[in-house]
Amino acid sequence: MSTPTRSLLIRTLMLGLFLLISFSAASTGYFFPPGEWYASLERPFFAPPNWLFGPVWTVLYILIAIAGWLLWQRQGLWSVAMRWWWAQMLLNALWTPLFFGWNLLGLALVEMALLWLAIAMTIRFGYRVRPLAAWLLAPYLAWVSFAWVLNAGFWWLN
Repeated sequence: MSTPTRSLLIRTLMLGLFLLISFSAASTGYFFPPGEWYASLERPFFAPPNWLFGPVWTVLYILIAIAGWLLWQRQGLWSVAMRWWWAQMLLNALWTPLFFGWNLLGLALVEMALLWLAIAMTIRFGYRVRPLAAWLLAPYLAWVSFAWVLNAGFWWLN
């Protein structure tokens, strides 16, 4: 196998791995679905319909994976930007059990603030490495900003 072909194969496999990692964070929703408890909560007036979350998060997880993949190509798995990328993935996966699994709305709110910070730091350090990766994370940061306000609304009302 020629070197360019091998390089393309490795990059393609790594993109698949980043997609797998990204959607693994999403899999916490399978183990901790919203359920009756969530349905019984008083909703903030600005809460979007439940059907919207799936499509939005699907697009975001794809963008997160591509951003991580682009950063990896430039600096490997453990650069500063990638360490923040890993941190935001861990925090992303943790929010669902906190909110839906253990019904800890206040702790989930604090955790989401840390998630926001980790995304912002990934963008900050990622921009220096690969500006496109940082821009791909901008919708994620915007959505998490909205989600934080939404989480605060649920916490306040319930």
